[in-house]
Formats: sequence, C-alpha cells, structure tokens
Amino acid sequence: MAEEVRLPGHGLCPGCGGAIAERIIFNTVGKNVILFGGGVCASGGTRLLQVPNYGLHLSGIGLGAVGITRALKVRGRTDIKVISMAGDGAASDIGLAKLSGAAERNENFIQFVMDNEAYMNTGIQRSSQTPWGAWTTTTPMGKKVGQKKNLPMIVALHGVPYVATASIAYPADFVAKIKKALDIEGYRYIHVFCPCPTGWRHDTSKSVEIARLAVLSGMFNLYEVEGGKVRITFKPKEHVPVGDYTKLQGRFGQLKPEDIAAMQSYVDVQWKNMLEIDGKYVY
Repeated sequence: MAEEVRLPGHGLCPGCGGAIAERIIFNTVGKNVILFGGGVCASGGTRLLQVPNYGLHLSGIGLGAVGITRALKVRGRTDIKVISMAGDGAASDIGLAKLSGAAERNENFIQFVMDNEAYMNTGIQRSSQTPWGAWTTTTPMGKKVGQKKNLPMIVALHGVPYVATASIAYPADFVAKIKKALDIEGYRYIHVFCPCPTGWRHDTSKSVEIARLAVLSGMFNLYEVEGGKVRITFKPKEHVPVGDYTKLQGRFGQLKPEDIAAMQSYVDVQWKNMLEIDGKYVY
C-alpha cells in the first residue's frame, strides 16, 4: 500500500462499502493520478483527496476522463494515470452509452463502477443493478421484473484489454486487480461490490460480512477477463445458501421462502455458467 491518499473523514453513511473501496483504490494507485467522477453517492463532494479530481453530472460517466487522457497524451505525459468513477445507476442506465463509447474506442483510463445496487444518493430507487426481489423506494414489494444486468461481461464483450470484478471483503484480490490494470494500456474496467447499510437496511457493522457472503453464496462472483480470457479469481469450496446472505438485509425481508428458493436456483445456474467459461475466451 502507498501512503494514505484518501484522508480520514467523509460525509457518507456509517458503514458505507464505497468509502472502504475508495480507500483501497487510492492507497493502491498512489498520488500520481487524476480522478474524474464521483462514484459512491455524493463522495465527489465529501471525500478528502490528495490528488486532482474533477466531476460533471453523474450521467457524464467517463467523459471527462477521455478529455484528460487525451490532453496528457498531447503533452507527452505518460507518467500520470487517469481513473474514472461512477455509481451503478450512472454506469448501467443513464450513462451506459458513454460507458460503451469509451470502451469501444479503447480509451486509456481505468473505469471503476461502485455498485451498491440502486440509486442511493437520490432516494434508493431501483437501477438495473438492483437484484431481483430487492426492496427499493420504487419497488416497495421487491423488484419483480428483470435480473441484475451483467455489466462487467457486457463491457468485456466490447473487446477491451481488461475487465474485473472486486469486493471490499477480498482486499488482496482487489489490490491485485488494480495493480494489473495500472500496468495495462487502453480501457480497463473494475466493477466493485459496495454494500450500502442505508439502502440495504443492514447493520452498519455488517458491511464487510455481507460483502463476503455475497461471494460465498454466489450472489456476486470474483473474476477477470484479460485479453478476452475469463478467469475466476476466487472459488468457494462450497457455496453457502443464498438465505444466509439475504437474511441480514431488510431489503429482502418481504420475500417468501419460495422467493428465496427461486433466487437460489438462479444463482446456481449462474455459477454453473461461470464454471463453463472459466479459462475460455469470450472474444
């Protein structure tokens, strides 16, 4: 780890998974970096950083990063890295076209998507990253239409050099992926699982435990796609039941046993699919 880049203190909620993720990210990339975008909720205005950082409206995902990287190229500054941050709603919904455009052009920066599975900073509304069955203010009985959009694989299929998923509960895996991305040229994408105590209705002390259970249950899988080749970076010896993950979160409190069983069946199929492509090329 480098010296602390993200200084102590923030205006985010206690137990925010995004604040933990940002500390891991910035302490890994160090100070020789320029940041574009906010990421978790209003963190763009509440974090204390020792690096240049810029932001536009949340729908402008990656746009400023493109301009920054091209300006650095004109000036011959290859020593400075550029990273971009966005929330799951901005990346997978209202800013998807911009995300896709940057990926298709293979723009030279790292895009982090901080996934707390809803539009948390504007009122906990459903996004396309919200899992099936989850409560939000716009799905008060639980999301009943559509599964969580597989944004990392969508980005990978653009043919970009590197895509990875990461979790605050597995920091060594997270750091290794950031370091790998720093050494690669072109568009790199890292999708970070960030529990939200406020939106997920869980105890503020349980964020890391819930992030770990997401991986151990198969609700969120850790993998990377490098040069088109998929590699699962963590394989649980045995998955824990999905119910062990959902029972700690009030957002799943309205679900019936048959709903949890349906979630389990879906997760089992998704893990089987992941195992089938592990070690194979998807483009």
